[in-house]
Amino acid sequence: MTNLFETDFEEGLERYKQGEKPEDLIVYFKKICDHSPKHAIAWTCLAWLYLLADKPYKALEAAKKSVKIDSKSPQSRINLALAMLECNVTGVRSHIQVAEQVMSLDKETYQEVLDNIEDGLTRKPNWENLKNIQKWLSLPS
Repeated sequence: MTNLFETDFEEGLERYKQGEKPEDLIVYFKKICDHSPKHAIAWTCLAWLYLLADKPYKALEAAKKSVKIDSKSPQSRINLALAMLECNVTGVRSHIQVAEQVMSLDKETYQEVLDNIEDGLTRKPNWENLKNIQKWLSLPS
């Protein structure tokens, strides 16, 4: 990762953690993705922000880019599956299975995904599709 990417990315994450609205962060992360189009994690974050902002079709496109760059990232796969559910697109199961498989191999990755799902449900408590993914992954609710 480039130094500029790391600095901008960390600043964006910090703003998110401080509670800045997803709608306000989308423009910021979109610029990061435009500047560093090969960084899957930036696309993963952008997809998540679109999902939180109820922009599932934009989330679907960002999530597809993220998975194309890093097909083994469970969070990228979960975001893609979630966007697919939100857009009524079929083929969700394979993405859930890949995420589940990778999560089973690494406790830290498992915990990150668990934390992200909890964060999503804190920000959008009635997010039924995320609750379904949580259940499919056999994560505690």
